[in-house]
Amino acid sequence: MQFFMHEFANPEVGMSVDTAYDQRTGFRNQELTDWSDAENRRAMEEALAQVRGQLGRMVPLMIGGERITAGETKASVNPADPSQVVGRFVQGTAASADRALGVAAETFETWKRVGYAERAEYLFKAGEALLRHRLELAAWMVYEVSKSWAEADGDVAELIDFANYYAHQMLRIGGRQEVYPYPGEDNEVRYIPLGVTVVIPPWNFPSAIMGGMTLAAIVAGNTVVLKPASTAPVIAARFAEIMMSDEVGLPAGVLNFLPGPGSEIGDRLVDDVRTRMIAFTGSKEVGIRIFERASKVHPGQKWLKRTILEMGGKDALVVDETADLDLAADAIVASAFGFQGQKCSACSRAIIVDEVYDEVIEKVLERAEKIRVGDPSDPAVYMGAVIDESARAKIKQYIEIGKQEGELVLGGGVQEDGGYFVEPTIIKDVDRNARIAQEEIFGPVLAVIRAQDFDDALDIANDTEYGLTGGVCSASRSRLERAREEFHVGNLYFNRKITGALVGVQPFGGFNMSGTDSKAGGQDYLLLFTQMKSIADRS
Repeated sequence: MQFFMHEFANPEVGMSVDTAYDQRTGFRNQELTDWSDAENRRAMEEALAQVRGQLGRMVPLMIGGERITAGETKASVNPADPSQVVGRFVQGTAASADRALGVAAETFETWKRVGYAERAEYLFKAGEALLRHRLELAAWMVYEVSKSWAEADGDVAELIDFANYYAHQMLRIGGRQEVYPYPGEDNEVRYIPLGVTVVIPPWNFPSAIMGGMTLAAIVAGNTVVLKPASTAPVIAARFAEIMMSDEVGLPAGVLNFLPGPGSEIGDRLVDDVRTRMIAFTGSKEVGIRIFERASKVHPGQKWLKRTILEMGGKDALVVDETADLDLAADAIVASAFGFQGQKCSACSRAIIVDEVYDEVIEKVLERAEKIRVGDPSDPAVYMGAVIDESARAKIKQYIEIGKQEGELVLGGGVQEDGGYFVEPTIIKDVDRNARIAQEEIFGPVLAVIRAQDFDDALDIANDTEYGLTGGVCSASRSRLERAREEFHVGNLYFNRKITGALVGVQPFGGFNMSGTDSKAGGQDYLLLFTQMKSIADRS
């Protein structure tokens, strides 16, 4: 039984990518869709219409290739119109979690013996299939997480990049790895898989991060239990459906789809002795909880569980007096308000030296005032709704706190009824130690901080518990070189926005409380899903 469409008519129509390019011959990042092209716009409108016709569909559990529709269901709704149900997904239970882990553990015994080149081929096929469904997946994100056309398209493009990049990386590390020669012995090392991997992705990149972690685990030879975010299960289900369809042909039991409440199945998946690894992206609080629970060794457990934890940020963009101030203003606005500020890489602090402080704020306001907020199914909309009622309430609370900690110069409005809309909000003259300068808000709220000079600005930028992304806008090469050494973040950008890391180009992951610095889209990422085996042969 199929629960989602498998093909659009002409699914690649209008794509601004060279679909004839063979990723097997070498990796290349997907180009973003050119929405100024009339054919691209027409194709996306068609995708939105076809997805709209499927809203409210049942989303089953998928365990060992079986679709399970029995059980309690929960609705996933459109944040821009909460009365619109995107899908109703079956809630996993303790029993289904136990079953999924059992199937994954059993399947691992055969999947780990599948050759690395064959596993890479599954990912190449996945990349091709995801490209065919690119606009469909983007359309689902417009409805389920309120992404604009551009944000949704970029999310799917990144997922396609992950599929192709990790396939190439598996071909690089999958075979015999040479070591220093030693007389009389034939020595080698190999990277072998770990086992059952629990993947717990976020809702804000429900295609790229969800699929990226899952694909990395699979191509490395592990089996997966995927527990999607409760606010974005339909997109994850569509990904799982594609992976298990004839287009990709992933064997049953390699990927098991298990949505459900964290209180009932999340801890159970982390704690179980069959779980070998947990890959998580989300809040600091949940990441710490997983870290603590995974560290406990339970009776019958044969290993110390490995964790990949990406947990958020309080990211800053520094502007000094030598900078191109128009470029700086563009970078701040794009980084702060893209996808409603709901990115762990978003600029939530603009740190501006005193000499150009007022001028930069003026330019930022000029740009931010033009941002259109509304239903992202409209291509003219830049900001959709925040993810849910809880997020709206949290952001509203922080805006009220911010009014006491600085001067509100833009926005601050929160729609109380209907869609979960929050205006782009800017608060200036914020102290470096203020709550809105230290705590992750995860919404369209920008704190602007005045620095005495570049030394002071760099000190302020580093003065948080996080260390994910950061940026510097400056024309001074000596200052940029100093920031290269002293700005303590996992992803540092000069004279550009601080969001939008590209797979294979800017491996992504942060320091300190931003997580374990597991660089997604980097050349060593797959090693985290493997263990090295050394073999010496004197025969």
